[in-house]
Amino acid sequence: MPEIFQLVLLFFFGIIAGVLNVNAGGGSVLSLPMLLFLGLDGSVANGTNRIAILFQNISAVFSFKNENHSKFKLSFKLALFTLPGAIIGAYSATNISNESFDIILGIVMIGVIITMLLPKKTIEAVSELTKKQNFFVYLAMFGVGFYGGFIQVGVGFLLMASLHYLMKQSLVNVNMHKVFIVLIYTIPALLIFVLSGNVDWGYGILLASGNMIGAWWGVKFSIKGGDKFIKIILIIAVTLMSLKLFGLF
Repeated sequence: MPEIFQLVLLFFFGIIAGVLNVNAGGGSVLSLPMLLFLGLDGSVANGTNRIAILFQNISAVFSFKNENHSKFKLSFKLALFTLPGAIIGAYSATNISNESFDIILGIVMIGVIITMLLPKKTIEAVSELTKKQNFFVYLAMFGVGFYGGFIQVGVGFLLMASLHYLMKQSLVNVNMHKVFIVLIYTIPALLIFVLSGNVDWGYGILLASGNMIGAWWGVKFSIKGGDKFIKIILIIAVTLMSLKLFGLF
């Protein structure tokens, strides 16, 4: 395959990944294999993908703000609890195999599908955490930070489950908080990968440019389509990711 075609393909995969990551998650299922296909080893691909994740979520945060959907105080409060986990996870990523995590994540993804398909009562979004929610939400944020720092793939699903069910947030608000949280914890995680020499800046910036475009438009799709649109995208993305993790395609 000609190199120019590979680069164009990486850019367009970035666009699709950006849309998926904002509305559901699993966009890295496309971008990571593409980086590996371009010749990067696993650690470098994992680190390089963080460049795209960082700029993707900068774009998404501004897009949500442009659409008058932002609650930075609560988003930042939640993001702070992901930082310790993200730092630990990023350090661990250079020394621990991710094979067992793939299996666990695949099981989690199936659980997410089941819960999304089950009928449930309409829930009202909340702007502040209650005392009863604090412990479980913050514990979940630490776990999300660790997984996001370690491998990133599918972290959006875990964040959506945490915010949607523990905080009773609508899916549109979930995505609004999600992009801000991922943006914050990606900063130290990316720095660790950079310092360890596990980043290819050329591929990373090209992928990031695609991710930013996809994220910007993904926010607009999210707000206009509402919870119904997000749920459809989420179920499709989760299903494909689960099949991939179990090695079925």
